[in-house]
Amino acid sequence: MKTHEHSTDAADAVASAAGGDGAGRDASITVTTDGLPGWLDPVAHAARTVEPQQLSRFLPPESGAGRQSAVLVLFGEGARGPELLLMERAGSLRSHPGQPSFPGGSLDPEDGDQATTGPLRAALREAEEETGLDPHGVQLFGVLPRLYIPVSSFVVTPVLGWWRSPSPVGVVDPAETARVFTVPVADLTDPANRATAVHPSGHQGPAFLVESALVWGFTAGVIDRILHFAGWERPWDRAKQVPLDWRT
Repeated sequence: MKTHEHSTDAADAVASAAGGDGAGRDASITVTTDGLPGWLDPVAHAARTVEPQQLSRFLPPESGAGRQSAVLVLFGEGARGPELLLMERAGSLRSHPGQPSFPGGSLDPEDGDQATTGPLRAALREAEEETGLDPHGVQLFGVLPRLYIPVSSFVVTPVLGWWRSPSPVGVVDPAETARVFTVPVADLTDPANRATAVHPSGHQGPAFLVESALVWGFTAGVIDRILHFAGWERPWDRAKQVPLDWRT
């Protein structure tokens, strides 16, 4: 990986420990931009340069409190071009039931150091457990700064991946996952599919109406910022609102 232009807290530590251009201290897991398709270059650049406060106003508590977790933001290439892998959480889950999300979850002790390679292993492990993804076909190419989900106290590290060798995916455990699907980036950037989600609490945030799903909350926020800083965002009507049901 190229040298970062500035520090992004845990993101730098994670990427540094994982290794530069495939030659890190831990040979079992690496973060590298070698061989990425050209269309991912803007995303890799954003990962190297974005500041935490540019991604969200919800940042991890300075006290260090919070449940350490990671998500895999996996880009692939499908029949309609670049796409993202998403899943819909089971409605019976205690945290964020029924919401579309990136694969991911809490760090386990066996994942290792939460400040270095732990989030990388957790993102791949959780993606395999939830979607059946073969992690050997994924090239990790960047790490975004850690973010915070106040409602569940999760401190989340978004790990960026390129689906170099696609593998079959689907629901592994219906108790955790309702469905697994991919969304073309072209649909995410289509202004007709964009809206502002309005929560009963009054909180507002970006939303995407794609693949018969309403993507909102943390996941939509990360997608929104990636599209923006990668230069893929198209003007859209921010006055178009989608109210969220009180049960969410």
